[in-house]
Amino acid sequence: MNVDVFGRVPLWVVAVAILAALLLAWAFSGAARLILRRRARLRWSTAIVLSTVGIVVGLLLADLVMPDPHLNSLIALLLPLGVSILFIAGYGTAAAYIQRPVRSTVADLLAAGESGNVEFKSTARVNLRTGEKDERMEHVIAKTVAAFLNSDGGVLLIGVDDEGTPLGLDRDLATLKAPDLDRYELWLRDLITTSLGTTAASLVTVDFADVGQDTARTVCRVQMSASPSAVYLRRGKNAPPEMWVRTGNSTRQLTVDDAAAYTMQRWPLGLGASIAAQVRAAVRFSGDR
Repeated sequence: MNVDVFGRVPLWVVAVAILAALLLAWAFSGAARLILRRRARLRWSTAIVLSTVGIVVGLLLADLVMPDPHLNSLIALLLPLGVSILFIAGYGTAAAYIQRPVRSTVADLLAAGESGNVEFKSTARVNLRTGEKDERMEHVIAKTVAAFLNSDGGVLLIGVDDEGTPLGLDRDLATLKAPDLDRYELWLRDLITTSLGTTAASLVTVDFADVGQDTARTVCRVQMSASPSAVYLRRGKNAPPEMWVRTGNSTRQLTVDDAAAYTMQRWPLGLGASIAAQVRAAVRFSGDR
């Protein structure tokens, strides 16, 4: 047996083998993410590492179960893919279980006060200074929801003043044709969908709770999950998009430059999209010269 066999392998063969392994891991991780979809959310880098380990384990298993192991066999392809999917699914399930948030009650949120992921708003439709319906109040609600979606998620309580005292929804309900909670939720969801889009609205849940020591007041809880992509607010069809984020316990609008930098940092492009973007940029640059 020649023990110096690896010393005679050309370096370009090793380089091509490493590149092929990375591309195969990227392809398998993409297939796994596509099959699992929302059941296992994780970054591309993590998926590629897990897929690489899955390929190695799958090939070792194929070598054990196949009487004549070789790469041209269908088992040698399907087994590593299956193990990669299992590894990614297992990691995603474990991460989702460990990171599963504990849902606080409205009373607990009121007692804790406002924070980076909790915001109080007295009304969603009525300006308390004028006592009249005001579209600016609706914009405040929409931008707050957008900010939570573009950050780490959070809770918006409507019908609560800045000190955490429940005021109820009577003022807002009085502006509706049918002053009931079902109609209020329908209006609120329509506002979020129109302002932020259907995809963003799917990350929002709405419910109601009666709180208060002496007199129970109905408070609306709007719960937001962190969005997997940037969410932009539009006031109208011809209005420019706005990006809002949470900074501490405040909501802040980003400029165009800051929004671009924030988007690239928080939602970096995947390997394929990044390469495609670089190619498009290079083509545009060469065409401008």
